[in-house]
Amino acid sequence: MWGEARRIVPILAGGGTRLPAHVGVLSALRDLEIGFDHLVGVSGGSIVAALHAAGKTVDEMQNLFRDTDFRQFRGFNLYQLLAHGGLTDGRRFEEWLDAQLDGACFADLGFHLHVVATDVVGGEPVVFDRDTTPEMNVAEAVRASMGIPLLFAFRRWQDKVLVDGSILAEDVLRRDWTGDGTPSCCFRLRASQLGVGRAMRAWFPLPDYLVMLVRAFMTTLSREYVAELYWNTTVVIDSGAVPPTEFALSPAQKDELYQRGYRTTHEFLPRKLGRATGRGDLLPDSLPA
Repeated sequence: MWGEARRIVPILAGGGTRLPAHVGVLSALRDLEIGFDHLVGVSGGSIVAALHAAGKTVDEMQNLFRDTDFRQFRGFNLYQLLAHGGLTDGRRFEEWLDAQLDGACFADLGFHLHVVATDVVGGEPVVFDRDTTPEMNVAEAVRASMGIPLLFAFRRWQDKVLVDGSILAEDVLRRDWTGDGTPSCCFRLRASQLGVGRAMRAWFPLPDYLVMLVRAFMTTLSREYVAELYWNTTVVIDSGAVPPTEFALSPAQKDELYQRGYRTTHEFLPRKLGRATGRGDLLPDSLPA
């Protein structure tokens, strides 16, 4: 199952604005010398996956996210909410990401990137990659994958209505992405507590109510039960009290998320893969088999 090389297909699943945690995951994989040439991104995780597939290093992404104010991507437009199911159309984010990716399409990438969204019409996953959509703009696919209901407007593509890929059940992400049986490992972020939101304004409570509603929904979704079948190939990263929709992250919070992603992956991934494959040699000398 494992082969001669230590390789996996990382699935960066969800996370919302907690992007630095997924950067920490990739940093730990590098230090553990676990390689990959396929990378799956879902919702917020697809942002990190796309940047890495386009050549951004771990250090470059860490600096980029630390210096970027995520609040610029928020919006509140009642027309967008009523007509397209989200408070913002996400155009500003898509333009920002497209600039970071130098306008890359999937065919331009020297790396196998798979971006997963959910089609609410068919109730099925939609996968964007170089095989299915080679000429599609990567930023457009990522924007479709992170269509958090009520927050970011849905996207129409062909006959499909695309929203957040995190709505999908775990089993739809577990496929043979490489075609040669390389095992996948899903990295999920889970808030251990809901966190404290601001009080609703008495004169116009709707914006605050919708933001808190989305936050509660996405936090609950992140606590989805992991089936026993996938437990040994799933790494759950505790993001503490930082919810998926916290746009006002401080540099200190971003650094802490990075460290949480790094520490959790570095400690638990070798143990889990050692059990899943029955190969004790995958465990570092400092860890008991």
